[in-house]
Amino acid sequence: MARKIVLTSGKGGVGKTTICANLGVQLASLGFRTVLVDVDIGLNNLDVVMGLEKQVVFDITDVIMGKCRAKQALVEDSKFQNLFLLPSSHYGGKTKILGEHVRSVLNMLDSSFDYILIDCPAGVDAGFHRAVFSANEAIVVVTPHLSSLRDANKVIGLLNEYDLTSKGLVINRMRGDLLASGEMLKVEDVVRAMHLPLYGVIPEDDAISSACSIGGYLNSVDSARAFSLLCENIHTGTKKIYDCEMKYRGFMGYLRRNIKKRV
Repeated sequence: MARKIVLTSGKGGVGKTTICANLGVQLASLGFRTVLVDVDIGLNNLDVVMGLEKQVVFDITDVIMGKCRAKQALVEDSKFQNLFLLPSSHYGGKTKILGEHVRSVLNMLDSSFDYILIDCPAGVDAGFHRAVFSANEAIVVVTPHLSSLRDANKVIGLLNEYDLTSKGLVINRMRGDLLASGEMLKVEDVVRAMHLPLYGVIPEDDAISSACSIGGYLNSVDSARAFSLLCENIHTGTKKIYDCEMKYRGFMGYLRRNIKKRV
């Protein structure tokens, strides 16, 4: 039986879809059969982030409407074995898609995969409930900004209404230079505000932005290490957190911080 994990956030723009894609890569690289499911119907971007938009023939709404089988709608990633995408539709359409519909589709895939990662729409409207309804676990993605934390707290309150086996936190876009100079909320402050176990910290990285802009996955040693630790924590329950501040400590770190400010 697959672990069904929904990735959600209080507000848009925190990098939830990017984290979903790269977490999927890490899991698949370890040999786990992984499918990423986009349930952001009408505003879907997971296929673009994965660089698979041109390969999409069917989507999840086609499966729900009986136009194809669930496995026919899957798009296999050309770069990573064991990684698949179940895309969403660009059109909301007239068909009302409920959480029960999504759960039915995921149940068709359950026995074929080790992990099912569900990319949830931002916010707390019907799309949120449709995605969470099908999940057994949840990951809440935030950035170290007060507006993100406030909205994420609302999401956590709603998640508590569901029978989830676990909930965890991922802090994205953490800048080590600002942490070292005391100009950004510390990891401990964010965890304290969210009241969730910390699964991982992902650094702010131009390589991630570049990958999202052109489609495809990141090519950065630092971020790849952060995603690797995140994957390990989720799979094994370890608590290894990437240290974004490490290279900005000491005299050389002081020089790096000052150079970064001037660039």
